[in-house]
Amino acid sequence: MTSPADRLVGLLDLERIDLNIFRGRSPDESLQRVFGGQVAGQALIAAGRTTDGDRPVHSLHAYFLRPGRPGVPIVYQVERVRDGRSFTTRRVVAVQQGRTIFNLTASFHEPEPGFEHQVPMPRVPDPEQLPPLADEIRGHLGELPTALQRMERRMAFDIRYVDRLRWTADELQHAEPRSAVWMRAVGPLGDDPLVHTCALTYASDMTLLDAVRLPVEPLWGPRGFDMASLDHAMWFHRPFRADEWFLYQQESPIATGARGLARGQIFDRRGSLLVSVMQEGLFRKVG
Repeated sequence: MTSPADRLVGLLDLERIDLNIFRGRSPDESLQRVFGGQVAGQALIAAGRTTDGDRPVHSLHAYFLRPGRPGVPIVYQVERVRDGRSFTTRRVVAVQQGRTIFNLTASFHEPEPGFEHQVPMPRVPDPEQLPPLADEIRGHLGELPTALQRMERRMAFDIRYVDRLRWTADELQHAEPRSAVWMRAVGPLGDDPLVHTCALTYASDMTLLDAVRLPVEPLWGPRGFDMASLDHAMWFHRPFRADEWFLYQQESPIATGARGLARGQIFDRRGSLLVSVMQEGLFRKVG
């Protein structure tokens, strides 16, 4: 059987159908909509495949416009906006069944020297001291529900929450709108830096909105809100590998008007700040 890491690499291996047009697979996983991180990662791969490959991605800005349909291919149309002396800019439109579902603008920057400073990484337990997500859920429920068993088999990333999961209303009363997880791909992803960047883009959408939900409902179990990502922005500061442990520190400064804003910082184990992330999500009460 193909490993989850190999499936992720395969998901990011788009079919080139014209000079600036690519087609991506969308697995049929019985979900209501295509996972947003998948569309963002595939769109970024499409953008990067139209560059010379010598300029790393330094930022992306994206909007989720319509839910994607699982099992239906997605076509990515790339516009070559600019090829400058130091910066390259690409705009990508994702189309499914004739309708635009997502758009992204990505900027690539020629590496150059400059001064440096950064915020310190929070002090947290090492990932080896924390249980994998599935084990923590299994420890509370006794066994994983069928849907979570399927998720465990297909999960491309090992996720370990720094703070134990909250399950009751009493625990939620004191919950602050912040969360932190250690993550890494469950297997090697090869040596293409663009694949690692797109894999981390995929992962960045998996837990970021947790920080918005924490004060109002448990992260796992029945949901009281219908959630959807609205937009997503990332700034890539340093090279990294997505198959090595990284800490994803997340917090929500505000939730209002059925929308919640979350921001994240991604550090490597040495404490270097690798990536900054912002996302807004829609939260509508179910029923």
